[in-house]
Amino acid sequence: QVQLVESGGGLVQAGGSLRLSCVVFGRTIRSCNMGWFRQAPGKEREFVASITWNGDSTLNANAEKGRFTISRTNNAKNTVYLQMNSLKPEDTAVYYCAAADVGGGDLSRASEYDYWGQGTQVTVSS
Repeated sequence: QVQLVESGGGLVQAGGSLRLSCVVFGRTIRSCNMGWFRQAPGKEREFVASITWNGDSTLNANAEKGRFTISRTNNAKNTVYLQMNSLKPEDTAVYYCAAADVGGGDLSRASEYDYWGQGTQVTVSS
């Protein structure tokens, strides 16, 4: 059984930083493309960032370019990270980690992903 467990969320002031982590259990992430999504209250889930299985290619949503960085470790840690800098109140949301079996899909689409974490809350105060 594959499980994704996120951590690192919390309350931070505007302009601050957080690093989210997502540990994958039951599957080596070397065979997965990974992504981060978020969902704010009353809004649809939206793409944040993705990274291919070998780390060669990353993708960021336009609003997060230059502020958010996705990375991964394909070793025993089996972990993907989201470094978030210069946080804004509009970044407040539940952040979800997702894993997709390696393939040719559009990693900005939630439907491409096969496994999801339970989410971690990020709250940015003004």
